Amino acid sequence: MLHNPGLFVKHNFEAFVWLLALILLAFMVPDNSGPSLFVFHHLGIESCPGCGLGHSISSALHGDFEQSFRLHPLGIIAIVVLVLRIVNVFKSYYKYQKLKAELYDQNL
Repeated sequence: MLHNPGLFVKHNFEAFVWLLALILLAFMVPDNSGPSLFVFHHLGIESCPGCGLGHSISSALHGDFEQSFRLHPLGIIAIVVLVLRIVNVFKSYYKYQKLKAELYDQNL
């Protein structure tokens, strides 16, 4: 049970940011139509190592792995890394809470 939801969100903020990013990419249309949110594109820089990564992740989340790989070969790997990071952040929070409770119980 969460005693302090605000503290839970604060300690797991990174996980919530990555989770929100994956959710937004899941709702994104994976094709290249529409306005670009890429800042460098607006500055006139047309190519960078991360170009297409967001569209690649979106395609993979829509189940089109072939298009995902064509858009950026690291898109699927990025999803795996982000999911592992989200799990790791939540896991470390719960380990911390368990350790804190054990230390508290010992001091009583």
